[in-house]
Amino acid sequence: METIGEGTSGRDEGGETAARFPATSADPGFAVYVHWPFCLSKCPYCDFNSHVRPDGIDEARFLAGYLAEIDRLADLTPGRRVSSIFFGGGTPSLMQPTTVAWILDRIAARWHVEADAEITLEANPTSVEAGRFAACRAAGVNRLSLGIQALDADDLVRLGRHHSVEEALAALDIARETFPRVSADLIYAREGQSAAAWVAELEWALSFGLDHMSLYQLTVEAGTPFFARHQSGTLLLPDADAAAELYELTGEITGRHGLRAYEVSNYARPGAESRHNLVYWRYGEYVGIGAGAHGRIDLADGRHATANLRKPEHWLVEVERAGRGLASDELLTAEEAGDEFLLMGLRLVEGIELGRYESLSGRAIDPDRLGDLLAHGMIEEIVPGRVRATPAGAMVLDAVVADLAA
Repeated sequence: METIGEGTSGRDEGGETAARFPATSADPGFAVYVHWPFCLSKCPYCDFNSHVRPDGIDEARFLAGYLAEIDRLADLTPGRRVSSIFFGGGTPSLMQPTTVAWILDRIAARWHVEADAEITLEANPTSVEAGRFAACRAAGVNRLSLGIQALDADDLVRLGRHHSVEEALAALDIARETFPRVSADLIYAREGQSAAAWVAELEWALSFGLDHMSLYQLTVEAGTPFFARHQSGTLLLPDADAAAELYELTGEITGRHGLRAYEVSNYARPGAESRHNLVYWRYGEYVGIGAGAHGRIDLADGRHATANLRKPEHWLVEVERAGRGLASDELLTAEEAGDEFLLMGLRLVEGIELGRYESLSGRAIDPDRLGDLLAHGMIEEIVPGRVRATPAGAMVLDAVVADLAA
């Protein structure tokens, strides 16, 4: 089956993929995710667990909650070696750098943090947050993920962003001077956005020489202001064909600049992939700390899927009472673990090992179903025993996973 190479969608040829990525993902790493659930305001497209507190918060009290939850999780997972730490949100760059430092110190005290661990902080490019970059770097952060979202002034307003294009570019300059690695986020398929406008905007963004970019198609999520506008017909987004064209253009342009699509919405120079997200997509272990954070940890009785209480104040009270702010702790069946592995791993250009699926789920994929998906161009074999979704399959990934897992 033909694979798509550089100059089309940014995916690389099967042989290069096999050489670049490990032959096995049996040990994909152990990661720590720290969720800071507070924002200056709620963006109209956002359905993340983020909250606005105009009267401020008791940051010292929340810090004590984070440290207590780290201790409880470390007791459950002794001896793990941390390969990545990620501060997400919300807007974690609103945290005091001293809070970041305390959390990193406690993680290092309770687990072994690898010498080359990736430590990422998400940030918004306002002047207030950019001024904290140096202190966060001194605390141990070595990678910044900058939520630019658009390089168009009118679209920044429509997206509910508080920064200007000029502030975004200034923050990007400071970030590149401060951190060894910097990634930037942009959203496309925005209201009224033409293909020509997106091409020009993306080329501009790529001209800054970043080695990683997260490029997301705008999706309308239930419960958001954008969803209400879309339902009423006042939010007019590109149709499915136009959005697919923008996706293809994104791959072509990033590929020309040396950034390969290694996941559905993520593009990087070889070696600059997000190690933290690779732990997720390779179905590794990770602990979730903070309100609304999720985790996957392997204990004596099997793999546990954990989720914390979403409302920050509820989470904090429960942590103060019991050491953890759990909403749920589910022991996954072998079938559920196998399904999750498929859903996560098939997002990656490196694909999945069929043998690992069998070891997780306790059964092999039906060869007839596998053959049918291969014949219809939904998946492709990279090397013997490793398959991945094709661009066509990636567009209907849920259906592909359901077929493989049936």
